[in-house]
Amino acid sequence: MLLGLGGLYGAANLIPDPKALADPIQAPEFKSCSEARDVQSGDVLDVNCCPPPSENIVDFKLPPVHRMRVRPAAHKVTKEYLAKFEEAIRRMKALDKDDPTDPRGFMQQANIHCAYCNGAHDQVGFKDLDIQVHNSWLFFPFHRWYLYFYEKILGKLIDDPTFVLPFWNWDNPKGMQMPRIFDNPRSPLFNTNRNQDNRPPAMIDLGFSGATEDLQKVVNNLSSMYSEMIRSVNSTIDFMGQPYRAGNSPSPGMGSSERGSHIAAHVFVGNPKNRYMEDMGNFYSAGRDTLFYSHHANVDRMWSIWKTLKTDVPKDLNDPDYLNASFLFYDENKQLVRVKVRDCLDHRRLGYEFEPVDIPWLNYRPAKKAARAKIKDISSGAQKADGLFPLTLKKVTRVLVPKTAKGKADEVLVLENIETDTTKFIKFDVFVNDEDDKTEELDKAEYAGTFAQVPHKTKDKKGKSNITLRLTELYEDIDVDDDDTIVVTLIPRSNGDDVTIGGIKIIPSPPRSG
Repeated sequence: MLLGLGGLYGAANLIPDPKALADPIQAPEFKSCSEARDVQSGDVLDVNCCPPPSENIVDFKLPPVHRMRVRPAAHKVTKEYLAKFEEAIRRMKALDKDDPTDPRGFMQQANIHCAYCNGAHDQVGFKDLDIQVHNSWLFFPFHRWYLYFYEKILGKLIDDPTFVLPFWNWDNPKGMQMPRIFDNPRSPLFNTNRNQDNRPPAMIDLGFSGATEDLQKVVNNLSSMYSEMIRSVNSTIDFMGQPYRAGNSPSPGMGSSERGSHIAAHVFVGNPKNRYMEDMGNFYSAGRDTLFYSHHANVDRMWSIWKTLKTDVPKDLNDPDYLNASFLFYDENKQLVRVKVRDCLDHRRLGYEFEPVDIPWLNYRPAKKAARAKIKDISSGAQKADGLFPLTLKKVTRVLVPKTAKGKADEVLVLENIETDTTKFIKFDVFVNDEDDKTEELDKAEYAGTFAQVPHKTKDKKGKSNITLRLTELYEDIDVDDDDTIVVTLIPRSNGDDVTIGGIKIIPSPPRSG
């Protein structure tokens, strides 16, 4: 299994894998766990991600909820809460020395992410196919379960069953820095393997826009959040990720949140001076940073918020292969537990809620353009798609793309057969009918969405994927009038030389359901 943070971020294939097998991904066999390898050279690394095996496995049963536990925003926690959190982590780290085989220890818990995300586990019945819990519809449920048991273990260690993790509130301006509780060198929450340039008060850039002013970063962040949660999402799987069944190759395709804010925070924190951007910048090591769990608590919060949004996209997946997918985790009593996706769909049934905070991006729809752009005026320098693709994105590229109907039609933009070097961090943005060259500004009506990928495991170091971006609301905001063509601008943000886009087109919106 190879190192690498992520998977095919942005790999939202339009056509799911066929249901020929019609089987859910099954919980792995821990006794068959194997070694990790370098993502580029393939050399075996000195990293053992494998959990201690156990023959005693019980099936999870939803516990009665007598009192709802409330996860707090990390930037608002009390001194009393912080003291409990630090003591819980201190005791978890102590287990690494007292009993390195205790599955509740800090490194044992960190290695869960490595094993499930770096190919240590094979699919049951498919020896040559890894289990990968990123880049598909398993992303949200796996990480919800992971945090659930992590939280329970911390509570057990300090004898406080009400204990909860804090969430890094990076979607709110007040939380758009690494939370300061993680930046105290004398605290067990501190980690030296972080990007030192991004310690507080540095502001996170969720869109990798390159903006230098904090105010521009804030408005870009709110615009990115609105886009990945609402504006660009046309169907359930556009948000949740592509179907992934037993016998399928790993990483069938990312959802909008996973490839957006989720990956941004990983890269923001990871140390660029390390070969693999350890700790947060790489899947095998991400769990070694306590901030990882607060980051994913907010990712989990995004899933819970999305399910409440009043949009025309259905919020639930009812496919039995999704609902019956299963994982294994050790609980607070060192008992190995088999869990299924179907039991984690409502976080409240697991006994926790999130502290209410403002959600400013909910109403951050870009302002309508004061005057519509005339195609004949903005098409200068734009090329027709025919003959241009496949396109290696070495520079900003403007493309004329015909619509399926004139004016404000219900359509999606498809970038297909995106081939990437999977050992590289890749990012590009998409704009429609953009008249200026202010590439650092995402808070405008012309911003359509993004593609992002960080290093991950594939056999031939090549990845192929498609993304779809909903255009319905964007058309209203830029006023396409009776145009039958739009100008799409593709802006490389990172390693454009290592991404080739096979084609581009506009199609009528597919069905909204998963």
